[in-house]
Amino acid sequence: MTSQQNPVINAPLFAAIRDYWNTCIHDLEIATHPPGSPGFFQELDAYRFEKLDYLPRLVNFGAYTGKQLLEIGCGAGIDLVRFAKGGAIVTGVDLAEVSIDLARKNFENNELSSEFHVMNGEALDFPENTFDVVYAHGVLQYTSDAQRMIREIHRVLRPEGESILMVYNKYSWLSAMSKLTKVDLEHDDAPVFRTYSIGEFKELLQPFASYRLIPERFPVKTRLHHGLKATLYNRVFVNVFNWLPKSLIRPLGWHLMAFARK
Repeated sequence: MTSQQNPVINAPLFAAIRDYWNTCIHDLEIATHPPGSPGFFQELDAYRFEKLDYLPRLVNFGAYTGKQLLEIGCGAGIDLVRFAKGGAIVTGVDLAEVSIDLARKNFENNELSSEFHVMNGEALDFPENTFDVVYAHGVLQYTSDAQRMIREIHRVLRPEGESILMVYNKYSWLSAMSKLTKVDLEHDDAPVFRTYSIGEFKELLQPFASYRLIPERFPVKTRLHHGLKATLYNRVFVNVFNWLPKSLIRPLGWHLMAFARK
């Protein structure tokens, strides 16, 4: 049984979200090579894992050899390529056609195989108990109904399957910095943009049998912003903040990572 038959709860909102992500490719502004070229994907990969330096420490991309792995909101396939190189049997879905086209090109450039679909993560067209792993890093905060997406993730996971999820932390250093400096958060102009407290995220994860929640992403130097604010941020704030004991600043991480088991 699939959920494709279920109607979209808010069709106009869904269309707005789809249109936004068809025009706002994540991290596109950092690229100097033409979209779809090998250099383009290399730049996106390098930039992503520079600013998200924690990700390879928490997610072992090579630990899923032979496992059926689904990424919801796969974008240009940057993370999915790493899972595929690690031996996972990967499927990527995204509601933005532009992203799926880029992801396919990324896999072609890397001579990797995958299955891709333009699909709404709130209504996955897959049977129950299909995947060993579902990965959705930075997706729930942009979807129209996060609880519905969680139910779909839980449904398509096999028994004892793992879900790796990330949302933005409402009470984080970056939220405070944005308010203080009047610098907008990335993609906060999206049709849906939500941050979660740790308690709210735990509530969202209730369908799972167990979960582990880790606040992460602490300040690294920015290449996206420029000017006096960026100079002060890079030269002063980043060094001072990261000098503080991790036990003190851990709850203030911008990303809330969850590793949940069905």
